[in-house]
Amino acid sequence: MTQLSLGLVGLGRMGGNMARRLSRGGVRVVGFDATPGSAAALAKEGAIVAANSLVALAASLPVPRVVWLMVPAGDATQATIDALATQLSPGDAIVDGGNANYKDSQRRAETLAARGIAFVDCGVSGGVWGLENGYTLMYGGTPAAARAVEPFARILAPAADKGWLHCGPAGSGHFVKMIHNGIEYGMMQAYAEGFALLDGKREFGIDTAAVAETWRHGSVVRSWLLDLTAGFLARDGSLDGVAPHVADSGEGRWTVAEAIEQGVPAPVLALALMSRFDSQGKGDYANRMLAMMRQAFGGHAVHGAGTGKHG
Repeated sequence: MTQLSLGLVGLGRMGGNMARRLSRGGVRVVGFDATPGSAAALAKEGAIVAANSLVALAASLPVPRVVWLMVPAGDATQATIDALATQLSPGDAIVDGGNANYKDSQRRAETLAARGIAFVDCGVSGGVWGLENGYTLMYGGTPAAARAVEPFARILAPAADKGWLHCGPAGSGHFVKMIHNGIEYGMMQAYAEGFALLDGKREFGIDTAAVAETWRHGSVVRSWLLDLTAGFLARDGSLDGVAPHVADSGEGRWTVAEAIEQGVPAPVLALALMSRFDSQGKGDYANRMLAMMRQAFGGHAVHGAGTGKHG
């Protein structure tokens, strides 16, 4: 039986662990990363065959070739696809495993189809735990393109028969991943608000770590996110050393924009995104305005900057 071969571009935390899992599953992985040393380190482990360029990567793969990208969405993805397209041939396939906007994926599929190159947009979930636990994969593309991806999906997923899905045509994989991440925003926000209320009821002396651990067993709110929450609360329930700043990524914004475009109400997802903006200080000016208006109409006190108090 011929050994499966895959080109993998982008060998960071996700890409590197995916390479390791594929290699453990018997795949010959040819890897390239723009950061010097990343490919060499994985090659030293025996996880990949290192390529020093995209040209070398393409030349090292048997045809028809499948090249999987794990690079940042946006310009980096587009530049990599443009460069690869000149090295690949009709019948080859490019898989974008990054978090691209699904509309960009639709456009890329159309452009590559004109060259006879298949395009698959694949949402990947599993984070740093995917190496051991497997990744959830949701991908879009033509039936033929999906068949080219399936052997690798069976190895990357938690099990050969579950945890992966051909969602539909090009763009559908990244669309499903976008909604997945929007739901993730809402779930995280609900946990955070609930535990903040538990922590705030000081007269009860509630042990939030113990609550999280208890809820992990049989509760209707149990989840992997709760498992992770129980772990870090057990180490430090106060979270005093953590700055209250929460970053947001494109998927949260794109999900809310999609809700507006469809006219579908999604208040939980929208408010979860707005809460992240507020944590980033983007609501500070508005809050200062509110404080000044209260002072103007009612003579209420205004606290000076840096007091940590709210008017």
